[in-house]
Amino acid sequence: MNNRIALLHGAGYTGGELIRLLLTHPVARLNTVTSRAYTGKPVWCAHPHLRGQLDLIFSDPDEFDPVETDIIFIAAEHGKSAGLATKLFADGFDGLLIDLSADFRLGNASLYETWFDFAHPAPNLLSSFVYGLPEICAPYPPGTKRIANPGCFATGISLALWPVTQHMETVDAFVTAWTGASGSGARPKAATHFPTRDGNVRAYKALSHQHLPEIKQVLGADAEIRFVPVSGPWTRGIWGVADIALPAGAATSDVEQWYAEAYADRPFVRLYADGLPELRFAVHSPFCDIGWIVRDSRLLVGFAEDNLIKGAAGQAIQNLNLLLGLPETAGLLPAPGA
Repeated sequence: MNNRIALLHGAGYTGGELIRLLLTHPVARLNTVTSRAYTGKPVWCAHPHLRGQLDLIFSDPDEFDPVETDIIFIAAEHGKSAGLATKLFADGFDGLLIDLSADFRLGNASLYETWFDFAHPAPNLLSSFVYGLPEICAPYPPGTKRIANPGCFATGISLALWPVTQHMETVDAFVTAWTGASGSGARPKAATHFPTRDGNVRAYKALSHQHLPEIKQVLGADAEIRFVPVSGPWTRGIWGVADIALPAGAATSDVEQWYAEAYADRPFVRLYADGLPELRFAVHSPFCDIGWIVRDSRLLVGFAEDNLIKGAAGQAIQNLNLLLGLPETAGLLPAPGA
């Protein structure tokens, strides 16, 4: 069965990755991609790497009719997706919806004013979305149709710390994570301008990044996370490290067991015992690489991921597969025997 798919607001970096992945998905058929800025132009005008791979033309978002669509991905800016979803449901859409913005990630509507500077326009819809970090939250409740795809930093930090929180009563972690320029989106900004970013490292939103409440929601109230995000001089990929004090007597073998048990059956987490992962091996892949070092009762947990794949589009495909009852790896890894 081919599922008819629409991607709303698909002209950004995440949209381009999602289109690329959907083109080779075994049961997906991408019918519609919308963009206000590129309406009427071929999709490859926004995503030149897709030229010759599809014939779709960008549609006007205001003219999109979901009546012949089974699955919708929304890749709009934060603060815009909630209004789009409200209209889709009012127009009778009852298919699968995966939102890649932050608009449905937090269960408490008041947090949006504190962390995103906008009043949530559809708080009544928050409880209808399931937070979609598969390694921690799946299997999802039966009948789940709406997924809030996690943020890129939140994905890496949550996966890196989750096994620790399951074996320590309280966790106090200091996290520093470096991200490439694509994490800031396709729209040019002073902070992502090449002369500003090249050869430079710059911390931003130290201890106040908007992914913090999302991470706390996953890890629980007993996890204290002090997070410093850093702008790195590359295009894509996140590399981070967390420093945690371990209980007296905890050994490297204990930590290795924590992570092995947590992710033994999770195809998109790769573990590195007694070492920190490198960014270059995770970029352009659907994996989150996690490694650790235990020294003198302290744990250093490192993680690496591609912010556009495991941190966004690839994770959205992973969630689609789970909702459709397919292997998580469909369209993301080669099929066995292929």
